[in-house]
Amino acid sequence: MKQQIKVPSVGESVTEATIGEWQKKNGDYVNQNEVLVVMETDKASMDLVAEQSGQLHILKQEGEDVKVGEVIAELDTSISPPIVETKQPTQTAPQTTISESNSLTPSDPPSPNQEKQAFPSDKTLMGQLLKKDKPPASSQKAPLHSRSQTLSPSVRKLIMENNLNPDHITGQGPGGRITKGDVLSFIQSSVSKTSHPATSSPSDKFPSNQTTRKKMSTIRKRIAERLVQSQQSTATLTTFNEVDMSKVINLRAQYKEAFQKKHQVKLGFMGFFIKATIHALQAFPRVNAFIEGDEMVYNHSCHIGVAVSTDRGLVVPVIHNVEQKGMAELEKNVLFYAEKAREGKISPDDLMGGTFTISNGGVFGSLMSTPILNPPQSGILGMHKIEERPVAVDGQIVIKPMMYIALSYDHRLVDGKESVGFLLKIKECVEDPIRLIMDV
Repeated sequence: MKQQIKVPSVGESVTEATIGEWQKKNGDYVNQNEVLVVMETDKASMDLVAEQSGQLHILKQEGEDVKVGEVIAELDTSISPPIVETKQPTQTAPQTTISESNSLTPSDPPSPNQEKQAFPSDKTLMGQLLKKDKPPASSQKAPLHSRSQTLSPSVRKLIMENNLNPDHITGQGPGGRITKGDVLSFIQSSVSKTSHPATSSPSDKFPSNQTTRKKMSTIRKRIAERLVQSQQSTATLTTFNEVDMSKVINLRAQYKEAFQKKHQVKLGFMGFFIKATIHALQAFPRVNAFIEGDEMVYNHSCHIGVAVSTDRGLVVPVIHNVEQKGMAELEKNVLFYAEKAREGKISPDDLMGGTFTISNGGVFGSLMSTPILNPPQSGILGMHKIEERPVAVDGQIVIKPMMYIALSYDHRLVDGKESVGFLLKIKECVEDPIRLIMDV
């Protein structure tokens, strides 16, 4: 009996996906609950597992775009698992003994076709004795053909076409598997090394005919579409302010050990900014609203999306009802979704329902930026790098740990006065974190 493997429905707004990487080869026997393929949608990546055991017949190849409900493979459940043959004990070769003078004495005279095996050369034997604590060379490095057996068909084809040794390529995929991107990066690196010798002239440093083409993933295409949509469908402006981080830094230093001991999570900066954002959204509710037709829709709860950068692109998992959560729960939520996103396990449901977004470019060293709106949301807060700068305090120049913050907003809904007031509220809360505790 053949069971069809279809692209599952993963959300109302998701209608298609891309086959990322088959974890099994065509014709493989797979066991129930084993991962068959990594699927990529416009929102997240997901593993598709076998519901039953059987022989896999692949119908759609890596990189193909498929619709929800489309059949991408079949499992022949009538096929029995392969029988692993056990080798029968073979007759042992005549044993040799080593005398005190290092001469070889066979226990039985070897036959002519056994002589080569029974009597290794003195040089070979002494080399083995000197290296008896080291594994043989065959166990130190897997042979080329055995490493190739773990490659997906498309990766193996790319390696063969370019005459590459997979042992020389570092795999960045799940479990250290080599992906197409790893092979392309290796090829590009090799081209760069051979194309730019130290003695080359300036005109040789930029070869005009060397390019690498790689198909955009579904996530990357969707990101591109939404960025263009955001620019075309909103009247986006950005306003800036700066925050003195001294008191938050001191507060973290004072309580971070006790906080982590009690709550089993680190006290970070994001928790403070989420708390400050709650106060700002409640003070300026139109920043938490959106436009639908000719109506302004106000959200009564705060659902904050926290942008996370992954190898597959930027994703924004949403923490719902943040106004009901304490600092420890917020920090745990941020950590949970960040790890989930980087492991490629974010589900479409994790990305739904956000009313406002926070993006922290400071983790990459960004000093200032203009974040882009995530429609239909009307606001996004940008955090940046903390940098010591000279500032004026009570007529004196002092060095303070400062952070620039930015609010991009839809000017169709949010006025300039509201945007400035929103950032001032963030600034007040972060510079005086007692406000977050006293709820003032």
